[in-house]
Amino acid sequence: MAGGMEVRKNKHIEDWGTARENLELNFRWTRRNLALFGIFGIALPYLVYKGVVREFHMQDEDNGRPYRKFM
Repeated sequence: MAGGMEVRKNKHIEDWGTARENLELNFRWTRRNLALFGIFGIALPYLVYKGVVREFHMQDEDNGRPYRKFM
């Protein structure tokens, strides 16, 4: 390095980086992981989509337009 400066490695940061790089090798499906995937990967996006479509339909109804089609 420039000027003879040395870097001190932080053991905790290095351990975290190693675990993050090897996540696909250490990951296991558990009930908790499946529940989190179901909530944040399926249910939450579906509910947000339905809320947005409902809002657009309410606007169409208020302005006397036919409903717009989504998907």
